[in-house]
Amino acid sequence: MNPELQKQSLFITTPTNRLNLKVPVVMGIVNLTTDSFYSGNRFLRQNYLVAVDKMLEEGAAIIDLGALSTRPGSKGIGAEEEIKRLETPLKEIRKTFPDTTISVDTYLSAVAKWAAELGADMINDISGGTIDDEMIPVMAKLNIPYVIMHMQGTPANMQISPVYQDVIREVGDFFSKQIHKLKQAGFTADIILDPGFGFGKTVDHNFRLLSGLNHYTKLGLPILAGTSRKSMINKVLLVKPESALNGTTVINTMALLNGANILRVHDVKEAVEAVKLFQQYKKSTNYDEN
Repeated sequence: MNPELQKQSLFITTPTNRLNLKVPVVMGIVNLTTDSFYSGNRFLRQNYLVAVDKMLEEGAAIIDLGALSTRPGSKGIGAEEEIKRLETPLKEIRKTFPDTTISVDTYLSAVAKWAAELGADMINDISGGTIDDEMIPVMAKLNIPYVIMHMQGTPANMQISPVYQDVIREVGDFFSKQIHKLKQAGFTADIILDPGFGFGKTVDHNFRLLSGLNHYTKLGLPILAGTSRKSMINKVLLVKPESALNGTTVINTMALLNGANILRVHDVKEAVEAVKLFQQYKKSTNYDEN
């Protein structure tokens, strides 16, 4: 990873909004599947509008729509089925909440292109452009904000004995490589970095990444932390995802202290409260000067 320090970007410009990241923001997860790892966040036709309304009322700045489960061991469903699951919700959410920043969680270029044409503001790619070779060229043409996440392997095999010599460095090297590819392709929109907690990492890898999160601020790009109700919490506390809210709040606070600009969560209210307390901590302790 390029060690040269760069000033971290404090804004994300989307077709709908310009998000100020001087204060960290919350991304609310809306899973349009029946097989998400967390049963409390499976939104079908009858309740996704209610879920989005609640998240926005609680302070979400971004709504992230996903039509494909990427839990460990899961397999792809293909672009056609993914679009089928997304179409009505994306149209209705865009119409009902026209001023809302909408992200679509996909690693397929055909879905990304279709979603952007239907009103999606940004694409959240768990593969960072490595599963679909057309994703980077397509994103360069769309030129909307793009989340590049690190994953070792694929969802089907990522948790089968992941190995790193230095997980912080290797994830950073991946970011540098993919950023270079995007820029070479002509991409000029905002890039958001996600180290991929739980995607091809052991519990120890995840906590090392958490402790070294501010290392990636050197790249000058916003950092997204997605740890909500994941196994790095559940395995330590010996709980199921349904009982991992308190643990998630603790980890979110650690992520904020270590440089996260966006918290991707199932539970918006608690994450917004964590941000408010973090902001007061910064104000009262001159945290930015430490």
